Amino acid sequence: MNATELRRELEQRWPREVQPRPGPDDFTTVAWCSRTVLAEVCRRLFHDWDFAFAGLIVEEDGEWQLHYAFHSDAACVLQLVVRAPLQDNVFPSIVEWVHAADWHERVAEDLFGVHFEGHPRLGDFVLHDDIWQEGVEPMRRRFDAQVAMRHRRAVDDWRPERIVHETGAFVMPVGPKFSGITESIHFLLETVGEDVIHSTTRLFYKWRAIEKLAEDKGVADALLIAERFAATTAFAHGLAFCQAAEKIAGAPVPPRARALRVFLAELERLRQHAGAIQEICESCAFVVANSQAGLLEEDMLRVCGELTGHRYLFGLLAPGGLACDLPTAACHKALEQSQAALKRLDELGRALGLSSSFLDRLEEVGIIWPQTAKAYSLVGPVARASGLARDLRRALPYCGYEAYAFEVPSEREGDGYARLRVLFAEAAQSVRIMAQALADLPGGEVRADVALRAGAAMGWTEAPRGATFHWLRVDERGAVVRYRAITPSFVNWHSFHLAAEKFAFQDFPIILSTFDLSAAENDQ
Repeated sequence: MNATELRRELEQRWPREVQPRPGPDDFTTVAWCSRTVLAEVCRRLFHDWDFAFAGLIVEEDGEWQLHYAFHSDAACVLQLVVRAPLQDNVFPSIVEWVHAADWHERVAEDLFGVHFEGHPRLGDFVLHDDIWQEGVEPMRRRFDAQVAMRHRRAVDDWRPERIVHETGAFVMPVGPKFSGITESIHFLLETVGEDVIHSTTRLFYKWRAIEKLAEDKGVADALLIAERFAATTAFAHGLAFCQAAEKIAGAPVPPRARALRVFLAELERLRQHAGAIQEICESCAFVVANSQAGLLEEDMLRVCGELTGHRYLFGLLAPGGLACDLPTAACHKALEQSQAALKRLDELGRALGLSSSFLDRLEEVGIIWPQTAKAYSLVGPVARASGLARDLRRALPYCGYEAYAFEVPSEREGDGYARLRVLFAEAAQSVRIMAQALADLPGGEVRADVALRAGAAMGWTEAPRGATFHWLRVDERGAVVRYRAITPSFVNWHSFHLAAEKFAFQDFPIILSTFDLSAAENDQ
């Protein structure tokens, strides 16, 4: 169902309750929706029309505006917008029909104080009850982030919820403090023996309120936040942010900048996938393979640093294109180095595929079934390993991706080995795309002038870990009124507990590594 067909369907089914209109780009439809039919419209989108749930954006500007974003593989994005006076903060929950919205509603309730009637569990999510007091609502416009909270009344007797109460049952805590560079995450693994019966993941220990920090800043300063809150995928997030700003301004990006954006995005994907493969090898205690993959990641970091001046591609993006041009010869050198790295990566993949002891740790372990991937609207390699072959580079192409020939690798088993195979296959496709981006690289400028005006838009990219959506609203001064980043790790963390359950304790770190999840992407 394309955008035109969707608007016609909405008008015919709900002629008074839903008012659709074209959005700021060729893909997007914006539809004002009555609260009375919200759940029914969402059910129809998700279950009958095969839309995925992208996320929920809450805005508070004289009234509540809740944007429910959906997208489909038929080049279509829908923003259902529900409005209400500020004194009326109760909205119907859509979780019964769209389980993927569960965490999104919990975030909105914790940070804005918006209540979702019918949601089975609200509170104690981003703002932990043992650290924060209820009613803080730090994302409200009235909340002053510069004033210290003088009277914090945390819950002193907090205890984790348990569902296993049989004789001999116990909870194995993992974290939230770890040695090394591991972020703060608290896993609670319930069992009566060696297998995990129930798993709970507690995140947001380092919640940084980046969306609050972006408020009232200029777009250039907000971009610094967007590309730094998750350093390993800085370029993908910065690109989504820039595309949102460019849609608001109606600014075209020069052809050379578009091609170089694609080249750099795939360079980041190749490096990130090498790092994810290294983590999997390390979790399986394959010392030699771990070293080989680690060397590959380091080599790719050096390629990035040599080409751009930063190992994680910071500071390259700007609304309207790139902050600076890259020499064509240097790009071709980086391509040759990437092709050489891919050969070594392929050799490692073939060797791992012949190791029975390695495969024993991954095959039929940490399974996410296709129906689960769809119910949770999973993204990226995790989704594609479970048969959900969604990729925004194909479904909602940007930067000219529609002109590139590439495959979207997918598997059906949904286990750790399927996720690993997708990583290897995607790395090969990234190098293939990089070569096409440089094959006929245009000349000319790499940045167009961007004259921002008051407005809002959503930008997106297929980041290395999956689809990411960045919502941006600016005022007539060009200052940020609302910024919202919906990241692939936030989406995929939601289902991780299902992969960990019904498997042995010793499988847990391996399953975790195959998901390639980021706490930094989540704890914004």
